[in-house]
Amino acid sequence: MRSSESTSVHFARAVLANCPRHGIDTTELLRRNRLSPRLLKADGARISIERFANLQVSTMLAMGDEALGYLERRIPIGAWSMMCHAVIGSETLGQAMSRYCRFFQLFDTGMQPQLITGPETSSISLGPLDVNSALRAYGIEMTLFNAHRFASWLIEEFMPLSQVRLHSAQEAEPADYRHMFLANPVDFEAGESALVFSTALLERRVVQDEKSLRHFLRHPLLILLSQRYEQDSWTTRVRDHLRRHIEDMPELVETAGAMELHPQTLRRRLSAEGASFKELKSQVRRDAALYLLGKHGLSIEEIAHRSGFSESSAFIRAFKGWTGMTPYSYRKGI
Repeated sequence: MRSSESTSVHFARAVLANCPRHGIDTTELLRRNRLSPRLLKADGARISIERFANLQVSTMLAMGDEALGYLERRIPIGAWSMMCHAVIGSETLGQAMSRYCRFFQLFDTGMQPQLITGPETSSISLGPLDVNSALRAYGIEMTLFNAHRFASWLIEEFMPLSQVRLHSAQEAEPADYRHMFLANPVDFEAGESALVFSTALLERRVVQDEKSLRHFLRHPLLILLSQRYEQDSWTTRVRDHLRRHIEDMPELVETAGAMELHPQTLRRRLSAEGASFKELKSQVRRDAALYLLGKHGLSIEEIAHRSGFSESSAFIRAFKGWTGMTPYSYRKGI
């Protein structure tokens, strides 16, 4: 698990969006999860995946709703766990996702997930959505994200998608959607919200069992957010390589050599996935810094070194560019 990655503050805002109408103090929730209320006001800010996962779980518990207030009726705490137990005995992914959809159809929430199978392509569709309902963008994105990552966990490989269709408009940065849906193509303002994939995938064997489920249920959201498998994209392979060598950050030529590729070939493969080597270096340093700033006992100088900077001054300038504040201000807020 790579809990040292980060996500946009946009998604943290989305998690908290329905708190006021449920009488929940968002400031207290943020402080409980060691997040500064001021941080959420900075458009370019990011938070670690670990903090984000904990914030989302805390908000669900405070609301008593695993859907975070985005559906027409709440999904009670414990529903996800019960769904997992209902699905885990499935033999194939098709059987598992059929059970997954049937389970959530039991809740009259205004959103009915359906497994629709065809000769070549199939989909997990959320059905026709009432545009006047409480189903705003994040509720749709969260539901499809959970279905995709859970299916991937069941077969222990990332489930390739032909397309992600979102009823909603694009609200976050393109890079955040690439991370959310693992660089699969996303179509916004589509006529439906669905995951589209090859029907052949439904024959994949479920490899998880009751034992692995017990581990998964300790913190399912964090696992869904940070799971990685051998079939990762080139973007993920490069990011992992840079993370392993962060204190002596390699350049493109060295990285390509380690992967037995010509530098131009690696550059083209990253570009095809919507990434660049320079961006990935910056992201790895940024995410490491955000993670380390949450750890007690580390000086700014040591964090700068562990994040791949030879000088604290360069680290401080870079950090301010990433988040709009200095690492000192960020740490004070958390």
